[in-house]
Amino acid sequence: MPGGRLTHDERVRIASGLTEGFGFAEIARDLGRPTSTVTREVARNGGARGYAADRAHRATARRAARRPPLGPPDAGSAADEEARRAFVEEFATMLTAAGIPRMVARVLSCLYTTEAGSLTAGDLVERLRVSPASVSKAVGYLAGIDLLRRERVGRRERYVVDDDVWLRAWAGNARTHLVWAEAAERGVAVFGRDTRAGGRLAEMAGFFGRLGDDMSGGPSDAAVADVLTVTAALVQVGAPVRPAVLATALGWAGARVDAALHDAARRSDLTGPVSVHRRRGGGYAAIPKLSEAQRAKLTTVVRSS
Repeated sequence: MPGGRLTHDERVRIASGLTEGFGFAEIARDLGRPTSTVTREVARNGGARGYAADRAHRATARRAARRPPLGPPDAGSAADEEARRAFVEEFATMLTAAGIPRMVARVLSCLYTTEAGSLTAGDLVERLRVSPASVSKAVGYLAGIDLLRRERVGRRERYVVDDDVWLRAWAGNARTHLVWAEAAERGVAVFGRDTRAGGRLAEMAGFFGRLGDDMSGGPSDAAVADVLTVTAALVQVGAPVRPAVLATALGWAGARVDAALHDAARRSDLTGPVSVHRRRGGGYAAIPKLSEAQRAKLTTVVRSS
């Protein structure tokens, strides 16, 4: 059920959806789960290209087995407790300086420095000496950006930060950059690359596409080879081509062609002297990396020679 642990069958359906090229939101809707649950599951278990249901299920079981038993707030001398409180505030101040809201930073710092990595709302209220409403708002913020998860134990809800919280935050930033790149890419198709707006959007798509890929580890050698192949095919045809036509001509699965075209459109640094663009009708074309003035001049010179 929503909020509970993913079952093996659900992980199989996630893997199947990724193979078929569905986005996280589509897969989540099919499962009846929040999109954040699917994105976190995939990010923690190999990413979209490396996710495997059986391996993810075993890894989750191992993490659960390693988790220490839940207990009361950490014990220690008064001096130790005071030192811990001071560090929590120091750590929170550092997070606040990085742009995280103050109360959110305090809650995250408090959770991250507990032995079990989890606390209830009552624990947080007691430790931070703030109102339940303040804790609730901070927890909602952190859950929304995948920096904590909720876990029900009996009648109580605990808030948990996993050991890989920063890795997931990094992966979340990478996904955000790729979403921005894809949005800018759609804008290029709407405004046209030769317009000033389209040119700016193309630069944005290229920048955030490279940044997102670099943060995700970059495309594999096989993915780069596929980009070069579909680019060469588009150059050979010399006109916009729909993905289904390319799939038939190359003898590839549709998902493979879609992935290669997607990467080619985002990463113009991989496509040599041409850029790959998606046209309004759904087809893709390879366009020489020349300005409109250069192309016009070249056409005039060639026709007159």
